[in-house]
Amino acid sequence: MGKYNPEIHHRRSIRLKGYEYSQEGAYFITICSWNRECLFGEVLDGLMRLNQYGQIVEKEWLQTGIIRINVKLDVFVVMPNHIHGIFVIDDYGRGTLQRAPTMKGKP
Repeated sequence: MGKYNPEIHHRRSIRLKGYEYSQEGAYFITICSWNRECLFGEVLDGLMRLNQYGQIVEKEWLQTGIIRINVKLDVFVVMPNHIHGIFVIDDYGRGTLQRAPTMKGKP
């Protein structure tokens, strides 16, 4: 397979029209490097060997589940020029009214 060429590789969006992608649910994502350059390592003997940039990608993926309490991470793989991953957005009551309990009849 040759290098990605936007003139001959016409991609269409598979996003659902009208779907709110910030809502709860599981999402499969692919994030590609700029110009699909192989920046994150290489495949040797059938195994992905991450270089320093690939290790940063992996670390930041894992950090996402720590700094975003409403995101749960599932499987992922860092490839030479992209990352595939599945994550779950959980609402945790976002957007719901939060109210302190009242103390009726007490000063």
